[in-house]
Amino acid sequence: MKVAVFPGSFDPITIGHTDLVERACPLFDKVIVAIGINNKKQYLYSLDQRMNRLNKVFADNPKVIVDSFEGLTAEYCKSVGARYLLRGLRNASDFDYEKTISQLNQIIGDELETLFLISRPQYSHISSTIVREIIGAGGDASPFLP
Repeated sequence: MKVAVFPGSFDPITIGHTDLVERACPLFDKVIVAIGINNKKQYLYSLDQRMNRLNKVFADNPKVIVDSFEGLTAEYCKSVGARYLLRGLRNASDFDYEKTISQLNQIIGDELETLFLISRPQYSHISSTIVREIIGAGGDASPFLP
């Protein structure tokens, strides 16, 4: 069974994230959308709120599993039997960062492969960070949210 993990904070999940998951589903038997928990990071939404939102967004997709984890992503992948990581790339700086992480994950993750999907042009400007700022300032973020 081909299993991919799409890790992130999903604080909040955006239409860019959902597009990546939908595009990855034909490539895998199962895609685990996994919320990484970092106790040093301050989130806009609680873990329960993020889990509930993800479960609603992917409720009609039987290939998608929503989960959360603490610790190293590579260790989580081992624990769920995933040999692939899914990552989205919006621009060159995303690539530079993700390439380094991918190479480290290959070393500590027993040849864990990372699949990079390029953002569609209409989503390449969307990031959770910017969406959080819009929400925090009382703006309407609905065009960027599923």
